[in-house]
Amino acid sequence: MRVLDFTRVIAGPVATRVLGALGTAVLRIDPPSLPELMDHHIDAGFDKRSALADLSEPAVLARVRELMAEADVVVSGYRPGAMARFGLDAATLVAEHPHLTVAELDAWGPAGPWGGMRGFDSIVQAASGIATIYGSGAGDHWRPGALPCQALDHATGYGIAAGLIRLLAERRESGCGGRVHMSLARTAVELMRLPVPEVTGGPAAKSGATSSPEPALRSKTSDFGVLEYVPLPLTIDGELLDYRRPPMLPGSAELAWR
Repeated sequence: MRVLDFTRVIAGPVATRVLGALGTAVLRIDPPSLPELMDHHIDAGFDKRSALADLSEPAVLARVRELMAEADVVVSGYRPGAMARFGLDAATLVAEHPHLTVAELDAWGPAGPWGGMRGFDSIVQAASGIATIYGSGAGDHWRPGALPCQALDHATGYGIAAGLIRLLAERRESGCGGRVHMSLARTAVELMRLPVPEVTGGPAAKSGATSSPEPALRSKTSDFGVLEYVPLPLTIDGELLDYRRPPMLPGSAELAWR
């Protein structure tokens, strides 16, 4: 299966990284004017090809539309409405290509007073109350806190991957695609519904952290040198799912599947 990846930073790239590890052909497309932090690109770039495309150029947009017709999945992580001006929003894509399964993710969801606004994990942690729960100090010395990782991004990414896998399984019977939408704010709501353990002590205790064995690192030789990494937290027949290919240099692939 073929996946077009219009996502950046963590949440969307985590989703498409899972799909790539499961054997799909993932083509990540970035605008040339928005370079990404290299650490993020390397971490989420396994099992993907990386290309650049300026969608404001008619010839480039036409080529991307050709790729859409050949794709099975499209994942978009830009704020609501950003892809609509190019006719690449989920509603348009599903109408034009009924076989497509399309995922969209954003910070706040499509409705509400913040529906069209940009946002990222740490801001949503603050708005949802997570920063209050993990705050420290008292009185004038109180400071908001944060989860020990970008948990909203990662959880949303895995949720998108799960939704896409389910829809692709259903497509085998119906022949039709579908749509997945997730937001960091919705993920925060679901996490906030989980029971909070009664813990005391420092930051590690407050986060519910316990001692655990170090993960077994694996390594691959890449354009960035030898990369040590943790395999995906998924198993197939009892074996951890590993990546097939290391990440590519940004923009080093053509706008083509192979």
